[in-house]
Amino acid sequence: MVYKIRVILNTKEDVFRDIAIDHEANLEDLHNAITNSFGFTGDQMASFYRSDDNWIQGEEHPLFDMEEGTESSRQMSDVLLNEVFQEESDKMIYVYDFFNMWSFYVELIEADFEHDNLVLPYLLFSIGVVPSQAPELLFESEELSEEDEEEDDFDEFEDDFGDFSYN
Repeated sequence: MVYKIRVILNTKEDVFRDIAIDHEANLEDLHNAITNSFGFTGDQMASFYRSDDNWIQGEEHPLFDMEEGTESSRQMSDVLLNEVFQEESDKMIYVYDFFNMWSFYVELIEADFEHDNLVLPYLLFSIGVVPSQAPELLFESEELSEEDEEEDDFDEFEDDFGDFSYN
């Protein structure tokens, strides 16, 4: 069986790639296909994160296990695609190069993609140009409205400290 996977760069512009890949390939194979299709060298650390329909980050699958304890994450090479992508629209988050934080949304578009003897993995479709620098990410905690900013000046703590004077 061949999966058709869409990989979307987390940026305002439309930048995505559709990749055909064998369902028995592992996440490291998908990592290599993604880095090649977006023009990266592939020499940086990366991780996949399981995700729900709301793109909430879950269990991590790093390229290399850097944990020094008993609880370590399963590396990309140990996780088959058919373990994480079991139904169409299953999702993962992919982060490449933790210094620059290239982040991607990865989704299974088609679980039984018809192909004409393609050499897999295969770049099926490409839209958009990858920017020269990773897009700046805006996290929810950084999105403060004017009201939030006014409330966030810590005035409520002034009364707790009272008047202190040093003699």
